[in-house]
Amino acid sequence: MTRRRSPRIGGLFEDWLKEEGIHEEVTNASVKRVLAWQLEQAMKAQNLTKSEMAKRMATSRPQLDRLLDPDNGSVTLDTLTKAAAAIGRKVRLELV
Repeated sequence: MTRRRSPRIGGLFEDWLKEEGIHEEVTNASVKRVLAWQLEQAMKAQNLTKSEMAKRMATSRPQLDRLLDPDNGSVTLDTLTKAAAAIGRKVRLELV
């Protein structure tokens, strides 16, 4: 007895996201979560409080909280650049 495979089984998850029309949304949310996590890890490694980080960025604590909120997608490139500089890093973007 031979079982037929479903065309969805074994396919790429990315293909499924595209078929569902949510690829861009999910990708953007994933990138934001990773950036927030990287910033938090760097702050911990440098023993930086949120208040000190906000001061280094010349911004407010609520603005920093929005940046570190993985569910808030309204972060600007300028804010990311300031945050990276505050922890001694740079933002690198590329089009693929």
